[in-house]
Amino acid sequence: MQEKNYISNKVKEMPFSGIRKFFDVAAEMEGVISLGVGEPDFDTPINIRKKAIESIEEGKTTYTSNLGTKELRKEISRYLKERFQLEYDSKDQVIVTVGASEGIDIALRALIDPGDEVLYHEPCYVSYMPCIVMAGGVPVPIVTRNENQFRLTPEDLEKAITPKTKVLLLNYPNNPTGAIMEKEDLEKIADILVKNDILVITDEIYSELTYGGRKHVSIASLPGMYERTIVLNGFSKAFAMTGWRLGYAAGPKEIISAMTKIHQYVIMCAPTMSQYAGLEALKNSMDSVEQMRLEYDERRQYVVERFRAIGMDCFEPLGAFYVFPSIEKSKMTSDEFCEKLLFTKKVAIVPGTAFGACGEGFVRVSYAYSMEELKNAIDIIEQFMAEING
Repeated sequence: MQEKNYISNKVKEMPFSGIRKFFDVAAEMEGVISLGVGEPDFDTPINIRKKAIESIEEGKTTYTSNLGTKELRKEISRYLKERFQLEYDSKDQVIVTVGASEGIDIALRALIDPGDEVLYHEPCYVSYMPCIVMAGGVPVPIVTRNENQFRLTPEDLEKAITPKTKVLLLNYPNNPTGAIMEKEDLEKIADILVKNDILVITDEIYSELTYGGRKHVSIASLPGMYERTIVLNGFSKAFAMTGWRLGYAAGPKEIISAMTKIHQYVIMCAPTMSQYAGLEALKNSMDSVEQMRLEYDERRQYVVERFRAIGMDCFEPLGAFYVFPSIEKSKMTSDEFCEKLLFTKKVAIVPGTAFGACGEGFVRVSYAYSMEELKNAIDIIEQFMAEING
């Protein structure tokens, strides 16, 4: 088979994930300390695991409704109302998905016609641009900057809007930078979106992981935004349930209905035992979430202080579990820095360019690892920087 005769041009031109590139290389090497993957190092809380096992033992292994079980959707609605002041009818405004990742895909496909422009802020999660392209949209990145704490500014948003703009894809707390948007930041963005009649897909997978006394605010809770926003969230990060592949979307019922059409043809339903686990998570596991958040916060403060102490400029992240330090003093590109660190020192981190061209000059370091691993890795990075600087 000749690839050029069969493979879609869209797919041929699509790069492989920059995160997985380094993860896969590191996985083949012995003795590597990897801080590259955004995966909690905690086990899924025991009560959640037991509930999933119980559901299997009781034979609850059939398909569920396309939308997800009635009980889980009701619990998601309750959770969103209590935590973020968002009120959704569980009957037709909530859909359970295979992770937040599926939610991104089907939300874009439900909204985008060929030629529609989708705005998104960079640095960003690696799947946004490819998902926009696969949905037939035109990706329009908006650069966010270190000096603005990687927040989307109203000035940059307005500059990017054209008559073809249909959707803004928003992600705060942010992967890879750990940036957050406070209520006053979001209000300025919301005014522009309402004025220009632009829809929002907001990826809030890290909403439970905020620090420094900040509480997450959803843009959907602001005046004029509820009816034009699809909220995406899930269980992977806050509940340490990455492999369970469970997420959800909430929004206007006509948009959720359109997303359900796609979901029912390509997925059918999210894994049944995962849905029972998710129900237990929301009902009885918020204490576990808080314990993990406090541990992440301790690691966050340690990592930021260490990078600054070794002369690497590091903005203080207030969300998620990543830091995004500058490697400017190394005089290397992000790719060169990460490759040399991996092959000479056996420490794996991710180049900032994996998250967009404007990530050049930065690297992403996950602190979803034990304090011992973090200390060992940063000791090695300190030695590496000292050797580079002569």
